[in-house]
Amino acid sequence: MGEVGNTSTFNISYTNFFLVGFPGLRDWRLLLVLPLTFLYMTIISANALVIHTVVAQRSLHQPMYLLIALLLAVNICAATAVVPKMLEGFVHYANPISLRGCLAQMFFIYFTLLLDYNLLLAMALDRYMAICHPLRYSDLMTSRLLGVLAFLALARSLGVAVPLVVLTSQAQFCRTAVIRHFTCEYIALLSIACGDLTFNNRLGLAMRLVTVTFDLALLGTSYTHIIYAAFRISSGGARAKALHTCGSHLLVILTIYLSGLSTSIVFRVAKTVSQDVQNLLSAIYLLLPGALNPVIYGVRTREIRQHVEKMLCGKELAQDIREKPKRLQNMRVKGKLPG
Repeated sequence: MGEVGNTSTFNISYTNFFLVGFPGLRDWRLLLVLPLTFLYMTIISANALVIHTVVAQRSLHQPMYLLIALLLAVNICAATAVVPKMLEGFVHYANPISLRGCLAQMFFIYFTLLLDYNLLLAMALDRYMAICHPLRYSDLMTSRLLGVLAFLALARSLGVAVPLVVLTSQAQFCRTAVIRHFTCEYIALLSIACGDLTFNNRLGLAMRLVTVTFDLALLGTSYTHIIYAAFRISSGGARAKALHTCGSHLLVILTIYLSGLSTSIVFRVAKTVSQDVQNLLSAIYLLLPGALNPVIYGVRTREIRQHVEKMLCGKELAQDIREKPKRLQNMRVKGKLPG
């Protein structure tokens, strides 16, 4: 405590740091470079494939698919903000980074995370209009409204990320130059700051609680109405399609929010958990959506899946795969195959 007091007295504040993400894996870190690189390339290629499919196919130029493409583009940006520096940390045990670089990384991490949340809200609104007001959907969900939703998502993300970064930049970092994390997260930076950090801690917690509570309330209300309206659809096929589409969105929502909730609980409650475990949960929270979202939307969304099959397998093979069940059924009807 005396050392911290002395550094605080002389007003010393570090402007260069060392990221030490997984101290317990010091002897194994080089072995993790290859799988992490493979994961990063998989995230980039899988998300890019679905984005290219949506952009290239005019039939997919609809609000729902465009929002999916935007969400996957954010996944690429989020992974790029985290993984390259994380890879450097596996090559160099103490990974150097400047204060400006740290604040820039922190901004992109929280900006992309918040943009994820906001795009999920826009997608919930789109599904609400499509299922609860199907006859007015094309009149309500216009390109103009889509642009307004994208602008609001950007503004809201900036409105939360910028104050956090500005407030952090004004702190004095006098405890140590070592950040025990693989990225410059808000909590990790505050852990090496000195002085009265009550306002910083309360602001960070308040912003997270308000954002998550508000988003979950809107999402819960929206999907409650959507599911209720879907069960009232008389056509069984239309009802199944509506529930299937909403199921994909709900799966993505659960992935993002549950991983974030588990990370927050561990950081703030489970003080006995090792640093490696805390950082691993943080890595899962930051990278899991980018790895799962293209799989969820690429496999569960029939229109996207069909176009991806055409691109990867060739048009004739994809058509043959889709028509094979029909041919088999026709053969059964004609008595050429056993039922």
